[in-house]
Amino acid sequence: MTNTEPKLLIPESRIRARIEEIAQEINHDYQGKEIVAVCVLKGSFIFFSDLIRAIDVPLSCEFLGVSSYGNRTVSSGEVKITLDLNEPLENKHVIIIEDIVDSGLTLSFIQNMLKARRPASLKSCALLLKSENLQIDVGVDYPGFKIGKEFVVGYGIDYAGKHRGLPDICHIENAH
Repeated sequence: MTNTEPKLLIPESRIRARIEEIAQEINHDYQGKEIVAVCVLKGSFIFFSDLIRAIDVPLSCEFLGVSSYGNRTVSSGEVKITLDLNEPLENKHVIIIEDIVDSGLTLSFIQNMLKARRPASLKSCALLLKSENLQIDVGVDYPGFKIGKEFVVGYGIDYAGKHRGLPDICHIENAH
């Protein structure tokens, strides 16, 4: 029998403190500008909600649905768009908000897709960065936490549809 009980990795209090720090960086970098915050669904929605409430510069919200995991614990490398943006990005300052950057393949795909829409600027923010797993250097502009190779859940991130509602980032041993 495998142990799939989540174990604490990053407590909610550390997540909230880091979100405040990231928001201050964004406020500084975009002072006097308006941004379009792009939430990458589904895993980013809680991080996105907390982050945009901490940002003081004017912003609008867009949502992009992508899938590269399915019910697996590693990215398939094949990115499927499940929901596209509603508004054009041309000449706008865009920040992609991701839950986790693992291989970098999904974020690279999103960056290339959005660059083609000619934004004034394009940056990325990720709550979690698995720098050991990166296959492509995607240059996350606003990283939250660097983690190892553990499989994580909570704070919006799921395993086969479960554990999204956990307030902390937890890891699951032996997830297959």
